[in-house]
Amino acid sequence: MRLFLLLLFGFLMTVPTNSLAAAPADISQAPACKQCGMDRGKFNYSRIVIEYEDGSTAGSCSLHCAAVELANSIDKIPVMVRVAEYDSKELIDAETAVWVMGGNRKGVMTGQAKWAFASKAAAERFIAANGGSIVDFDAAIKAAYDDMYQDTKMIREFKRMKRSQLK
Repeated sequence: MRLFLLLLFGFLMTVPTNSLAAAPADISQAPACKQCGMDRGKFNYSRIVIEYEDGSTAGSCSLHCAAVELANSIDKIPVMVRVAEYDSKELIDAETAVWVMGGNRKGVMTGQAKWAFASKAAAERFIAANGGSIVDFDAAIKAAYDDMYQDTKMIREFKRMKRSQLK
């Protein structure tokens, strides 16, 4: 038994600690954004999971892509939208989150950043360091829809530039 424990300890000491941490279940189930294909693990601080009444789910990398998903799935009824809390990266209820819109941090898939926080205090700390203003979920998702044309145009231009650099 002692030899086994020594061998186990030796093995664990050689394994990088980051390989022991499993990805959150929602990232394992949907590693890429359904709308744009971006790595949801890389954007774990802005990811969203939409749960529908029929039991299906959709994972996105951002509020922009969640808005696209909701618009494309108009026939499905969402029962829960969970968003990553910016600091902890844990999923929280998007409707009760404290949202910060704007500021100097580059948004994910959008020109106007939208971040979710679990508390007003955390949102205020972010605003003190980065700017922006506190809004509720309705204002954040409405802004995502309002920004859709400009954001989509920006994304297409970025992709066009990347393709031309590869040639």
